[in-house]
Amino acid sequence: MSATRSLATTGRGVPAAVAASSTDVPRRLSPTAERSGGRLALLLTQVRCELLSNLRVPEFLIGVVAIPVMLFAMFGVPNARFELPDGTRISTMMMPGFGAFGLLSLVIFAFGVDIAAERGRGWLRLMRATPAPGWAYFGGKLVTSVVVASVTLLALFAVGAFAAQVEMAPARWLRMFVVLLLGGMSLAPLGFALGFLARPRAASTIGNLVFLPLSFASGFFFPLNQLPQFLRDIAPYLPTYHYGQLAWRVTASPEMVEAYTGIAPGPAWVHVAWLLGTFVVFAALAVLGYRRQRSREAA
Repeated sequence: MSATRSLATTGRGVPAAVAASSTDVPRRLSPTAERSGGRLALLLTQVRCELLSNLRVPEFLIGVVAIPVMLFAMFGVPNARFELPDGTRISTMMMPGFGAFGLLSLVIFAFGVDIAAERGRGWLRLMRATPAPGWAYFGGKLVTSVVVASVTLLALFAVGAFAAQVEMAPARWLRMFVVLLLGGMSLAPLGFALGFLARPRAASTIGNLVFLPLSFASGFFFPLNQLPQFLRDIAPYLPTYHYGQLAWRVTASPEMVEAYTGIAPGPAWVHVAWLLGTFVVFAALAVLGYRRQRSREAA
């Protein structure tokens, strides 16, 4: 009888004695354990890992940083001798367009295609098996993108100031930097949604199908008045169009923006509302895609 009692269980198949002993023993850290340093240190560690990962792939920096700068040097510098009626150089108007193009590329490929590829390799499943919280992964990508976007814009501004004869007051340079950076980050959920909704092997193709038409139809490469009429008709319904309009409004007066693009710019609050709405809609799609991915992995 005593032997039978000694093997009494807790109801879950675990001997009662073992269950009692497991709760009585205090938990202790491993002798080699180190404190994380808090949320900020965890985020900075993730950012460092993301930056090192990108630096080990030079094609990433070439595609995101160098291409918009090279395109601006090819098309913007030769147009520096042409001016709008108030004396604003055409190169000055082209610079924010190529800046928006560069940040849209970053959003689509650094968030969308990169996340889809990591899904395909099982990296996200591995991350969830570690103690690292999910917000650190997404926060690391966002902060890393801000750093890379800042480098892209600064390189673009350097070419504009020293080669394309772009002349603006320091305050206007700063406003353009802030508008381009914030506008680009407002499109970040578009990349996250692509990363979680697209199949890993198809993400790159879908990214190009989204990225290039948006860039052309929004007037980033050529003024809208030089595009076919059907593109001019659909442009106001694209979030990237409103992104570009905000950047051009910082560059010149509304009258000169209309002279350059061929379309009268609307009130600034309309463009801001479009970007905010885009952020909310694609953020919701990104969350749905993330939850669907988790449910599939848990099944």
